[in-house]
Amino acid sequence: MNTTSSTLEEIQDFEGKYPKQLWYLFFSEMWERFCFYGMRGMLVIFMVSELAMNDRVANLQYGATQAFVYAFTFIGGLFADKILGYRKSLFWGGILMIVGSMILAFDPKQFFFFGISFTIIGTGFFKPNISTMVGKLYKEGDARRDAGFSLFYAGVNLGALIGGYLCIAVANGSMLTSIVPEHLRWNVAFGFAAFVMLISLLTFTQTQKSLGDIGLSPLDHMEKSKKKTLEVVTYIGSLVIIPVIMTMVSNTEYTDIFMFIIGPASLLYLFYEMRNFSVAENKKLVAALVFIIFSIFFWAFFEQSGGSLSLFAAHNLNNTVLGIPLDPNGVNNSANSFFVIVFAALVGLVWLWMHKRKIEPNTVVKFGLGFLFLAAGFYVFYYTKFFADATGKTSLDLFTFGWFIITFGELCLSPIGMSVMTKLSPNKTQAVMMGMWFLASAYGQYFAGLLGANIAEASENATNLEKLTVYADGYKDLAIYALIAGVVLIAISPLVKKLMQEVK
Repeated sequence: MNTTSSTLEEIQDFEGKYPKQLWYLFFSEMWERFCFYGMRGMLVIFMVSELAMNDRVANLQYGATQAFVYAFTFIGGLFADKILGYRKSLFWGGILMIVGSMILAFDPKQFFFFGISFTIIGTGFFKPNISTMVGKLYKEGDARRDAGFSLFYAGVNLGALIGGYLCIAVANGSMLTSIVPEHLRWNVAFGFAAFVMLISLLTFTQTQKSLGDIGLSPLDHMEKSKKKTLEVVTYIGSLVIIPVIMTMVSNTEYTDIFMFIIGPASLLYLFYEMRNFSVAENKKLVAALVFIIFSIFFWAFFEQSGGSLSLFAAHNLNNTVLGIPLDPNGVNNSANSFFVIVFAALVGLVWLWMHKRKIEPNTVVKFGLGFLFLAAGFYVFYYTKFFADATGKTSLDLFTFGWFIITFGELCLSPIGMSVMTKLSPNKTQAVMMGMWFLASAYGQYFAGLLGANIAEASENATNLEKLTVYADGYKDLAIYALIAGVVLIAISPLVKKLMQEVK
């Protein structure tokens, strides 16, 4: 493996479809996402089965936890832009995620919120900055950028597929039953997350030389002692805030207050930064905000996967896909990732093929298409109620088909969204804008928890068959809302395209 240092020009003048550095970031992100999605898939089931929360509270708690994870990507992006640089931020985030996962592996019941708080802050430092470094591998206007982000997104989902299925299957006892004692299943499942996060970090440290100057500290011009002081204060501050995060995550009313503050505060900061940019640059930032706002709605629906859909899978789905016995919650947590792996590169190549023939839809239309696929997938989830038996169990095959459709919606929106954030953002705010992109996911997660809690509350004290009907009807409503959002987005695409100017 050649990991020798290269100049930025040498990196960006690569031949072929993908730069070699993309593969190094691909594998680092893959193992980090194993950790993240493995944990995500376990949260609601763990809270209901081990912490004795009811379905409504578990949904709210899930939304709060995931909201903080993504909200801190904005803060992590800010500190990377101003103090640490992308590389040190990523490394520090990885260390915190390993510590958090090890705490959960040691005693998940007693130290649940303590361990989760470490992983929240760690993900905030890790996630936005590795994505920003992917964008730095390309020159402005390079048509290969979308394909690169699509491939990177396949790495995200390869980790999500393995971790998303393996962790929940071990915790539920459908895997490694002869090796792992029942009382240690959750410990081992959380332990997997710690182990693979270590692999992720080692992958990055062993290949980072190939990135040249990408991701180095923005304070290299500063006196060494002052730079060191700012870095140490950042590290200490991120540890000091852990008890505050614990308090807010474990009490969802504090989450409400936080979400009311962090979004407006981030907008005010962006508007403050915009005074330093030209009119043309600010128009692009306004276009970026349109994408960010619509993505909130997308993730509020999509992220039912870790909340209400987890409970739906546990209670209302059969355990076979095409006759193969599978854990239904493992399927819910990983089917989307499987389909992304199979089709992400293909979709990226389709965009390249269309671009060469000048028929590629613009980014706004791609976003709109994402919502239309999302609507169709949730309608399939609704339609599962017509295949239920008398016990309230329905087809896992049809449910999996719903995820197949939604996957194309995600591929129209999420990797393209990361790419367009790097295209529309001035260099000085790229990590912050990537953080705001993930902050939109935080609001999506937050609203996902509220939506899931409402569905769970409506089905409280119901029979399993009645629960199936309530959940399915809730998914029909989400399908209608997604359809409306997609139509609106496509309708306003000419206006947004003008704001984007030369950016495609």
